[in-house]
Amino acid sequence: MEKKTRKNDIILIAVLAVIALISYVGIGFFQGANTSNGVAVVTIDGEEYGRYPLVVDTTEKIELPDGSYNLLEIKDGKADITDASCPDGICVNHRAVSKRGQSIVCLPNKVVVEIENGEESDIDFMVN
Repeated sequence: MEKKTRKNDIILIAVLAVIALISYVGIGFFQGANTSNGVAVVTIDGEEYGRYPLVVDTTEKIELPDGSYNLLEIKDGKADITDASCPDGICVNHRAVSKRGQSIVCLPNKVVVEIENGEESDIDFMVN
């Protein structure tokens, strides 16, 4: 009996691993499909500064009235803050974003880069 239980356990673990892998690949595929018209929306202190399509490689220096700045780089469909005048540099160390709802926040400069999709979303609101 003991060997059969081990064999069944291994089969169960293998099936669960395959289901998890298929789910992971499926979610990644659909998220990528939903962001084909992605746009990086930059806001400063809650007011929109600009919109930058992720399909166009560009570099934009976001300058604030007090002289501080953030350097936004869009490359290969991803938005990234590559340089900033803020003291902590957390926004610079953040990974690049490309999927709907992802964002990079620079609290000292009050700059937010959020990815939006050009298409209408089916979700009215989201609760975390």
